[in-house]
Amino acid sequence: QVRLVESGGGLVQPGGSLRLSCVVSGSASVINNLGWYRQAPGKERELVAMASRGGGTFYADSVKGRFTVARDNAKAVFLQMNTLKFEDTAVYYCHANGLTIGSVFSAQPTWGQGTQVTVSS
Repeated sequence: QVRLVESGGGLVQPGGSLRLSCVVSGSASVINNLGWYRQAPGKERELVAMASRGGGTFYADSVKGRFTVARDNAKAVFLQMNTLKFEDTAVYYCHANGLTIGSVFSAQPTWGQGTQVTVSS
């Protein structure tokens, strides 16, 4: 079993910064991809940023140049969010996929409970 616990959300003014953290607990020795999705009211959940085990990263076009994703192996993943905009308001979910627990690989994704980010003046 693997559990993802997010923290760091909150209320921030436009142009401000926040840093989200996601701590991984459980017995996964390898996690192929760790990252972040978000879901705004009335919208579908969307991929924001992802960090692969090999060091590669992916960013949605809407956050390129403003957000930075970083991971600590299979222990944690972080999202540094700068120059926040109103449209960044959403619940942010930590996401993991490609887990190896013991000697068993699972393609089943794992999600955190979400943390609210609100950008408002």
